[in-house]
Amino acid sequence: MVSRPDYPQLASHLLEEHWGERAELSRLPGENLNFQANLPDGTCQIFKITTNDKSDVELEEAMLKHLLAAGFPVPESSPSRAGQVAVPVTIAGIPGIARVQKFLEGCSWRDVPSTEQLLYAIGNYLGRVHASLADFSHPGASRTHLWDLAAANQHVMGIRLLEEAHQRDTLEHCFHLYRALGLKYLDECPQGMLHGDPNDENILVDGEEVVGLLDVGDCQYGALIQDLAILLAYAFQQKGVGPCQAARLVEGYQAARELEPQESLALLPLILARLATSICIAESRRVNAPDHETWFSHQASTWATLESLLVISPAEMNGLLFGSLDHSDTTSIQQDRSRLIGPSLSLSYDEPLHIVKGRAQYLYAANGRPYLDLVNNVCHVGHSHPRVVSAIAAQAAVLNTNSRYLHAHLTTYADRLCATLPASLEVCYFVNSGSEANELALRLARAATSSHDVLVIDGAYHGNTGNCVAMSPYKFNGPGGAGPSSWVHVVPSPDVYRGEIRDDGAGVGYALEVGRVIGECCAGGGSIAAFFAETMLSCGGQIPLPEGYLKAAFEHVRRAGGICVADEVQVGFGRVGEAFWGFELADVVPDIVVMGKPIGNGHPMGAVITTRAIAESFDNGMEFFSTFGGNPVSCACGLAVLDVIQDEGLQERARLLGSRFLAGLNDLKSRHALIGDVRGQGLFLGFELVRDRDSLEPADVEASRLVNEMKQRGVLLSTDGPLHNVIKIKPPMVLDEQDIDMTIRLLDDALARI
Repeated sequence: MVSRPDYPQLASHLLEEHWGERAELSRLPGENLNFQANLPDGTCQIFKITTNDKSDVELEEAMLKHLLAAGFPVPESSPSRAGQVAVPVTIAGIPGIARVQKFLEGCSWRDVPSTEQLLYAIGNYLGRVHASLADFSHPGASRTHLWDLAAANQHVMGIRLLEEAHQRDTLEHCFHLYRALGLKYLDECPQGMLHGDPNDENILVDGEEVVGLLDVGDCQYGALIQDLAILLAYAFQQKGVGPCQAARLVEGYQAARELEPQESLALLPLILARLATSICIAESRRVNAPDHETWFSHQASTWATLESLLVISPAEMNGLLFGSLDHSDTTSIQQDRSRLIGPSLSLSYDEPLHIVKGRAQYLYAANGRPYLDLVNNVCHVGHSHPRVVSAIAAQAAVLNTNSRYLHAHLTTYADRLCATLPASLEVCYFVNSGSEANELALRLARAATSSHDVLVIDGAYHGNTGNCVAMSPYKFNGPGGAGPSSWVHVVPSPDVYRGEIRDDGAGVGYALEVGRVIGECCAGGGSIAAFFAETMLSCGGQIPLPEGYLKAAFEHVRRAGGICVADEVQVGFGRVGEAFWGFELADVVPDIVVMGKPIGNGHPMGAVITTRAIAESFDNGMEFFSTFGGNPVSCACGLAVLDVIQDEGLQERARLLGSRFLAGLNDLKSRHALIGDVRGQGLFLGFELVRDRDSLEPADVEASRLVNEMKQRGVLLSTDGPLHNVIKIKPPMVLDEQDIDMTIRLLDDALARI
């Protein structure tokens, strides 16, 4: 075993060599080479040797000088015999920078009782330090380091070092809150110079007063709330300090600098992130240097603090810290809903969520907890996207009326939509939902063909109007359904995992089934008006259409005189990644394209785009009019959605993130027999759960349990498919790599428990 260097002895030689001081050195707690130098005359000094090559001693000294000039008791450095404040040295073969600093009298905060008066004083002291540093600047201030709270995500992979699943869940929850509430607001928070590590060893007190602030080695420019979060992370570790006592610290800080609303929202997640970071760094060091006990000696108290904070919801914690408790009654709302709303309108999850806010890829519950939304493809460019919200509000403040008046938004928007489609698709109709759009597409097809019947794919869902339900096997063959109407003909789902045809020629094989059903229809005296095809099946089980299927199926339909309708309500607007529209993946051009859901990012909109010939056949003297379809506000909204998709590169993002998600899901499949199949394209994905990979017995109960387990972990998924055993993933397209990686890790743990 290699013996450790005698650092105090080595440091004493350096102190004597460069400062001419002979002293007895004892190492101080912490990860740095800091020593208390006891001089022969009974006085003390601090001898610091900085060995981290990412440290900026010049920045530290400039900040200390600024604080000293402002009257704050901080360590003052003494020059060496050569007149240098910072001296390059080598200790045990390691290069470093040595400094001698005056010893400050006082007790470490951690060694005294944390009375409410002292907590107030500590908070106020930090607030005054921040105010004093408002005019401080230094070229090296914009930096980062291991403990930078703005970069806490760098430690997420340390979660895997923990053996206990519940501990991994706890840290995942902390970093999830951090990303959803901390990072989301950090850039909007007031910025300034940070101490960087105002912990309970760096704050000196005397009675109820702060008498010193030590160690600015982690100083940097950033959001001021980061310092307050670190301070509170240590306050909560003091004996007898809970939210009510910590509120006094916050009160003291605000007496010097009032917090802005977004800072209060970010505070708890940043506190949790600091504690989680401490654990992850310590676990990493435990692996790399297990004999260095001081690096992870505080793990037990950190865990205890973390777990005590997590039993309090973010909203409740904010109320306790800032005196603004919200008493929203979720139970009462649910009871009122049961009384006032039709019982056929369902709620998601065993324990329904009370959602009060959405932002980007997150939904936020009334208790302040964020949920990563992986099922809401309606809010395509992110919940409450500011550009979309602004466009709606701006136009609503000027004019909203119907389409019987001329307005440039209507034609501009129609032109922009048509530009994304093949040239033959050039005439637009605007409605208010995908259901209305499919209903109109049916009318167009019947007018163009003078035929009545339609073909639909088994498991398909096309909307909630009467005719749309009649065209949706997912509904009419499901609970409460009455089976197919005489004018609706169902073709087999082209499912290469569970269907009858599973080989490389499945696409053409399933298309032959389309031809067969057409033949049966015609033999019975019917004629086909249209073939309605989702370009990737959604309710049918997140099923991509096999290669060659749509092209061959369209040929069969057109030979029979029918119209080919591409239902893009679920997958359009770049979600599939490789193309803007799902039908483009099959290299076909439909006669009618139906749009809904993502078209307005949550604003109620729908559209039908078709050929001029079909549009002219529909112009038979009966006016088509939708009161709200194509109104100026809706068009402004639709234009903003198109702008965001283009400007933020969301189609390419869907392609890249979809590949990452598929890789992660396939890795899970290789390790969890419950996953029978992984499928999809871009950010329209699914994985099917089976109890046996040979018999394909559907694991519907397990799928429901997995969805609810993931909801408990802060990730929203949903089941679908005719057998209710497919987990569907179709998130807002603004999620990021960390969201995907977290989801895969959480699924891994959840699947292991099912």
